[in-house]
Amino acid sequence: MAENLKECGVPCKLSRDDLQDLCRRRRIHCRDLQVNKHNFNDYEVEYLCDVKRDKEDEELYLVKWKGFPEAENTWEPRKNLKCLKLVKEFRQDLVAELRRQRRRHKNPVPKRLGKELTSALVQRAKQRISLRRWEDHLNKTRSHPGRILVLNEVDLEGPPRDFTYINNYRVGRGIELNEMALGCECEDCGREPLNGCCPGASLHRTAYNKLGQVRLRAGQPIYECNTRCRCGADCPNRVVQRGIQFDMCIFKTPNGRGWGVRTMQRIKKNTFVMEYVGEIITTDEAEKRGHLYDRQGSTYLFDLDYVEDVYTVDAAHQGNISHFVNHSCNPNLQVYNVFIENIDERLPRIALFSTRAIPAGEELTFDYKMQIDPVDTESTRMDSSFSLAPLSSIPSSPKKRLRVECRCGLGAGGGAAVAHGCLPGRSLAAHCTGRPSLILPESTVVLQHSATRGAAEPSPAASGSALVPELIRPGGSLMS
Repeated sequence: MAENLKECGVPCKLSRDDLQDLCRRRRIHCRDLQVNKHNFNDYEVEYLCDVKRDKEDEELYLVKWKGFPEAENTWEPRKNLKCLKLVKEFRQDLVAELRRQRRRHKNPVPKRLGKELTSALVQRAKQRISLRRWEDHLNKTRSHPGRILVLNEVDLEGPPRDFTYINNYRVGRGIELNEMALGCECEDCGREPLNGCCPGASLHRTAYNKLGQVRLRAGQPIYECNTRCRCGADCPNRVVQRGIQFDMCIFKTPNGRGWGVRTMQRIKKNTFVMEYVGEIITTDEAEKRGHLYDRQGSTYLFDLDYVEDVYTVDAAHQGNISHFVNHSCNPNLQVYNVFIENIDERLPRIALFSTRAIPAGEELTFDYKMQIDPVDTESTRMDSSFSLAPLSSIPSSPKKRLRVECRCGLGAGGGAAVAHGCLPGRSLAAHCTGRPSLILPESTVVLQHSATRGAAEPSPAASGSALVPELIRPGGSLMS
């Protein structure tokens, strides 16, 4: 019996960090956890709660220690703290809060901050931790190369409570999908497509040029190669299925439109940006949910009415980063119907492509009403024997149900933006966008920073959230 149990193991309920804290408190040596007599007195700062100056004008910080209750918070001199990043963030929050309260001090750190100010600083610290935990979760869950950042410099709102990040469609209750697909026999789909490759099998033209940029008019379907095809993963007719390639940031908009999404890298014109994914439900079920979403002032329903209005995608509680993309009457993204593993025309995949070059830092938007506008002649130029269908014969793109007030300030005719609360002196396509605010509650999180804990007396702390610094380097690269 003992022989059979040698390789047996069960997962520990405590995290590695919690185990390290436990070993330090009980002064237990552990080689695997790297705990020994030389670092028994090293503790991790979870966040800073308060600051004051003593009689010698030295700064003392009130520290919330990770793994310890707030009743064991201690005042520590600046020299004891090794968490330079936390100290910097705390001081940035302090300056911002003093400015918000219109309080001026000759010394950057007042003698005493007061309860209201310390409460706000603690709330910001807790918010920063919760947003970073959510950011880590999103990046562990995503299956695409593009990384995700989360930023809220506007208020104390934390991550959404009732939202699950998914990478592909989820089939709702009562729906059975029979996948139908055809595979090509091309050895080189780019140079020698046999019978028009996968698009040709469905009597359509190839969607992409050599750079992977779409060259079809909006409304025309895209047929990509799939698992039944002879070609490999580097086939030029495999673009959408490779997933999001760009780093993006989910950020809180400053003008009451809830969360939005901005790109952290430059995106070229006619480039695939992201898919709109969610739960697949019937149109009847969508009508029921639509009434509820109308009362909440939000819309996440996408009707898949390419040929027949049978299915709808609901991204309210299950979706990817497209869940947070705002509406604009002058968008920089356009919707295309894409067929890969399933050529059932009632169930296209929804892909968003750039309508123009998008610089790093600009907000991504699309028109929820899906106005179909032909792109320039270069991008629609034919390179096969297929002829371009007139715009009137193109089936409709999927449409998002826009049953709430548009706040982009442009309207169908592109009216005055400033009068509707948009930002003057900025690109309208980047900032003149609209979607109702989302009510996203707060959650908790943990950060790892080290410090040497002193012998000062414990003191209680407050509760709360934080601002995240700008994370775009010059040139648009993402800071790690």
